[in-house]
Amino acid sequence: MGIEQEIEGIRAGIKAGRFPNEASVSQGIVLRLLNGLGWPTYDTESVWPEYSLGTRRVDFALCSPPGKPIAFIEVKQIGQSDGAERQLFEYAFHIGVPLAILTDGREWNFFLPGGQGDYGERRVYKLDIVERDLAECAQRLKRYLCHVNIASGAAIEAAQDDYRNVSRERQMLATLPKAWGQIIADEDEMLLEIVADRVESLCGFKPDPDMVAKFLKEGVVTRVASAVYDNGIDRHRKSLPVAPATTVRAPLLAPIVSARSLGFTLFGVLHPARNGIDALRQFFELLIAKDPAFAERFASLPKHGRSRRYLAKEVADLYPGRPDLARECSKKVAPGWWLSTNHSKQTIGRIFEMACEVAGVVPGKDLVAHLGD
Repeated sequence: MGIEQEIEGIRAGIKAGRFPNEASVSQGIVLRLLNGLGWPTYDTESVWPEYSLGTRRVDFALCSPPGKPIAFIEVKQIGQSDGAERQLFEYAFHIGVPLAILTDGREWNFFLPGGQGDYGERRVYKLDIVERDLAECAQRLKRYLCHVNIASGAAIEAAQDDYRNVSRERQMLATLPKAWGQIIADEDEMLLEIVADRVESLCGFKPDPDMVAKFLKEGVVTRVASAVYDNGIDRHRKSLPVAPATTVRAPLLAPIVSARSLGFTLFGVLHPARNGIDALRQFFELLIAKDPAFAERFASLPKHGRSRRYLAKEVADLYPGRPDLARECSKKVAPGWWLSTNHSKQTIGRIFEMACEVAGVVPGKDLVAHLGD
């Protein structure tokens, strides 16, 4: 009988309630599966029951070569395995066994005791032989528990490879909220445009970048990050805590004296503006008029937006692939030079800072700007 048939028989027995205690789980499930995986269950030096560790005993020690434990199996009554990891790990650490298995017959938890983190983080895989696909159950049991694989060391190597993959995935999941928070805090232009375009397609009206940025910062970060964890890679592990969104950095540009006025003061001269974009346009016009080479230097900066240019000779280069934005969100600031205008206030502030650095203007001293509250 193949391992798939053994699993099917065990599934039927679990559903029928034929394994009411640890002894029945050990004999009717654990030994049955080990036998199907090629273990000589009759050889007590290969499958060592009640393996003694001083005053303690582990339910089974899988030995290869005979008499030398390479994996421990701790058996619990169905539904009663929670919290038993600590005892199992103490057993494994006692003699340096590299693989530890905790099972109640239905759920099989495979651990690398020598891994990092808490017990849950050292779990390589959690298998529910009733809920999971039959082929997956057979493949996982063979991967970690087949006698040939254990004896050759392939099972331990496979568990270590899987542990590294799980660890990488866990780190990525833990970092996703931070990355998302930084994108929101930085008011990523591509993201703001995607959301604004979708709103327009749904209601016919397109919000400006500031409205979208404010909406995202007021709670979408937490809700989406939570959703990432709720649909994470480990369906059996509770959602990890959600990291708070990254705090928005304070702009280097100080407000002008009057909080009600919009615009900027450059070298002591006030330049009123209708809004932040108008202030930015005026600033670029002044800098280019003073130094025509400024535009070329600014445009040659390696980094503008993610895929956009803030200043370009061709209006189409401001928004590659978006002729609608090129038509609607651009301003001519000098002969042969176009400025993009589809920006939130925070992005406008960053463009001011970039321009100051290129022009040799000191923010807060030579330039004081206020872009609105």
